[in-house]
Amino acid sequence: MWLSTHTALLSLINFIIFLQHGVFGLQDVTADLFGAENVGTVAAFGDFNSDKQTDVFVIREDSELVIFLADVKAPYFKPKVRVKKDAFPSEVSVISSVVPADYDGDSQMDVLLTGHATGSSLLQTSVFVFWGNNQTLNQSARVDLNRTFKDQPLVMDFNGDMIPDIFGVVGDSTEVCYLRGRKLKCEKALGSDVQIRVPHSNAFIDLNKDFTADLFLSAGSNSVFGFETWINTDGNFTRNYTAKAPENVKQVGQSAFVDFDGDGSQDHLLPVCMDKACTKSAIYLEKPGQPEWVPVLTDFQRKDSLWGFVPPPDTPQPGEFHPFITLHLGDYNLDGFPDALAILKNTSNSAQQQAFLLENVACNNVSCKDAGRMFRVHWDQSDLNAIPKAVVATFFDIYEDGILDMIVLSRTEGKKELTIHALKNNFEADAYFVKVIVLSGLCSNDCPDKVKPFGVNQPGPYVMYTSVDSNGYLKNASAGQLSQSAHLSLQLPYTVLGLGRSANFLDHLFVGIPRPPGVKDMRKQEWTAIIPNSQLIVIPYPNSDPRSWSAKLYLTPSNIVLLTAVALIGVCVFILIIIGVLHWQEKKADDREKRQEAHRFHFDAM
Repeated sequence: MWLSTHTALLSLINFIIFLQHGVFGLQDVTADLFGAENVGTVAAFGDFNSDKQTDVFVIREDSELVIFLADVKAPYFKPKVRVKKDAFPSEVSVISSVVPADYDGDSQMDVLLTGHATGSSLLQTSVFVFWGNNQTLNQSARVDLNRTFKDQPLVMDFNGDMIPDIFGVVGDSTEVCYLRGRKLKCEKALGSDVQIRVPHSNAFIDLNKDFTADLFLSAGSNSVFGFETWINTDGNFTRNYTAKAPENVKQVGQSAFVDFDGDGSQDHLLPVCMDKACTKSAIYLEKPGQPEWVPVLTDFQRKDSLWGFVPPPDTPQPGEFHPFITLHLGDYNLDGFPDALAILKNTSNSAQQQAFLLENVACNNVSCKDAGRMFRVHWDQSDLNAIPKAVVATFFDIYEDGILDMIVLSRTEGKKELTIHALKNNFEADAYFVKVIVLSGLCSNDCPDKVKPFGVNQPGPYVMYTSVDSNGYLKNASAGQLSQSAHLSLQLPYTVLGLGRSANFLDHLFVGIPRPPGVKDMRKQEWTAIIPNSQLIVIPYPNSDPRSWSAKLYLTPSNIVLLTAVALIGVCVFILIIIGVLHWQEKKADDREKRQEAHRFHFDAM
């Protein structure tokens, strides 16, 4: 009997382990999310109505902006707010980007749009802002930036007051525009010798681990690929160093910043092509303080076919949707190392163009040994391969559970508008995460008009954690919040940091925000013993006193909790059955013994 019990218990444990470690891939949930409204270009994410759920901003073909609000009933994203073309400036006929943020400091989400006139180029970009009003958008009031930018601007906090500003190139110099009190004020920024490449991939991100966002610029021209770093030491930006792209590069994609190897510092990822047609592609990594470029992906061979990045047109025109070479980053398997989504095409068959997952794995060759990590292409991800003619792929936490899912935009034959596909990530098994969103901290419980301060996309905050893994080794990771805003960067208004399979508490979680000019002290706060699988909403109020900052913790139970409960209940039921059987056998034995005793007493009486 003990052997059968042991066998049954072992089978139950093996079943639970299979459930916890099984890999189920992706699941198409487009119909559940968007219903029949899955058309358009996903341009941005943000909590527009302050309900702690991320909404989706979509550009439609006729230059209509549609805001899909998250709902609890299917379809889970409904088109609730529409801004039609007649609300735009008369000279704007094509919308190129959307950047939601709080531009006037009232803790309500506003929406910035960039656009072009018909037939104009990227060198003539108009910028205008619609103001948020009680979880809606006031379309009758609009502020036009009376500037013609040479490219889409970077939304950043230039003066450290936790109100987003607009940085870009106007004429021959860089300018920053403020919208305090909804009044426009623009002034020169940086030096007159700064040249920014078009299209740019400028970023507002901490590059020296002092928890204060610095400024990264795509410098040079379309034939000279250079980069500049401007470090923020006392609230002012000072040019730190310049660098050039790897040698023999003919096409340069959008720079991206991520903690690639989990050492707590931000690394520079650069997708490139060695020829104009991108028949030979690569991804390079540059670590802070180490100007050498390290290749982390050069193998684009898929069986008998060679793949590569999709080269943009030489002279892109507004209205012609040709995304630039871009990596969208996120930790899809929560192992603590960020992965990427990229669009690749078959170099011998231009009709084959798909989205692919690039997994961050340990380095297995000599070329990437200095990085310690590398990308590996998942060629046989059937759910992604089932979407032909993909043009954009990005990560998005669809169900607000800390697991990064995917949104893919593709072209459909006979249609001008893009088709939106949503893929649920079922890969998570027993991995853990922490999800952090840092608000502006301009108010806490006393916001104007009693608004909730959650619907503000805030660029610049920096997050880092330290913990101990299951083997006792120290591990850490870092991320910047909304470091880029131009050319469909599609960054999320929160940070999801994977913790791997270690269920330990986070020993330390650090959060830093930009500082105003003249302030040398870091604006940084630390929280200890953070529970894994939780969402942390940080309110840095007041900005100048980190000790007074508050954090709201929301726990997201993992599937392992449910599986453990099922296993526990199963074991308990099994033990109860055994106890019941043993009790029944014991009762039968007692009855038999009582009958024998009664029989023995009868014979003795005679």
